[in-house]
Amino acid sequence: MKEMNLRYRISIVVPVYNTEKYLKRCVDTLTGQTYRNLEILLVDDGSTDKSGSICEELALADDRIRVIHKVNGGLISAWKKGVEESTGEYISFVDSDDWIDLSMMEEMAERLTGMPGEIIASDYVIEREEGGSQCVWQQLSPGEYNRQAMERDVIPNLLGHEWRYVTISRCMKLIAKKLITDNWNYCHPKIRMGEDMTLMLPALMDCERLVVMDHKAYYHYFYVTDSMVHKYDGQLYENINLLRRIVRRILADKLQGEVLSDMLKRADQEHIFMLFLALKNEARGNPSGGKKNILAICREEEIRQLCQNTQVEVREKSNQLLNLVLRHPNAITVRMLCLAMALYDRR
Repeated sequence: MKEMNLRYRISIVVPVYNTEKYLKRCVDTLTGQTYRNLEILLVDDGSTDKSGSICEELALADDRIRVIHKVNGGLISAWKKGVEESTGEYISFVDSDDWIDLSMMEEMAERLTGMPGEIIASDYVIEREEGGSQCVWQQLSPGEYNRQAMERDVIPNLLGHEWRYVTISRCMKLIAKKLITDNWNYCHPKIRMGEDMTLMLPALMDCERLVVMDHKAYYHYFYVTDSMVHKYDGQLYENINLLRRIVRRILADKLQGEVLSDMLKRADQEHIFMLFLALKNEARGNPSGGKKNILAICREEEIRQLCQNTQVEVREKSNQLLNLVLRHPNAITVRMLCLAMALYDRR
């Protein structure tokens, strides 16, 4: 560890809600970090299981842990409270059912310079509950991007791709604290899907220096099959529409002229990919009314206009089917989608 980098204090914010089964595993990888100049903020967002008491027990074992108990307000309110209480110059977010490699903070801190507005980004591993793992790499080439490179190579590619050019997740990063506090006015408590977009899109647009680590999958994202696949969200479509309005407001606040016009087109492409999630949600989780809702979404006049004016590059087979349904909604295509989702979930 370079001695100069020890002066950078890192605050690790961990939103906690009913994760008693995984919490200790997560925190053990934080207290075991080879980088020692850090604080760990466990934000108990009104858990109804034993998570709150486990947080207190963990804090007794390490004086770098601080526990914050609050009334349940959702993920955004939890990480916002953690940032407000933090004392570090840099913030790292770790979800309480995930974990990280023990060298993550040290190796990422070595890339810090202390200049305003910098972000260090790593890669991640999808860890499946039933076993197996898969590394996910940034599409953006590893390296250092100054402000000029951000404007030329990064910002124009933040939206509208089937696979993220740069991960929009708030996790797996070291983020200058001011980038967060300057932009959390865009974070809306009703957003439950895509909430990281409301923070990281404006933060990346303001970023003065971005470092993308070279194939370093430090962060382990725990994929719980039941919660991800079978839980139906009747408000998801409304959520996606709200997210679209927030994204457009961010772009209007940050950009102007032709750059703004181009990014609004990218935002329309992004919205189509988000609509795929709404269609999946209905096809998988709503056996009684899903087909009707899919047709209603796809036949809305605004959606018809969007599809007519916006093309997206789609390579993944499941997304090709979703794109077909979105653009050609009828009883046959919707039935094909529902059948495909059912067959996939039985695998």
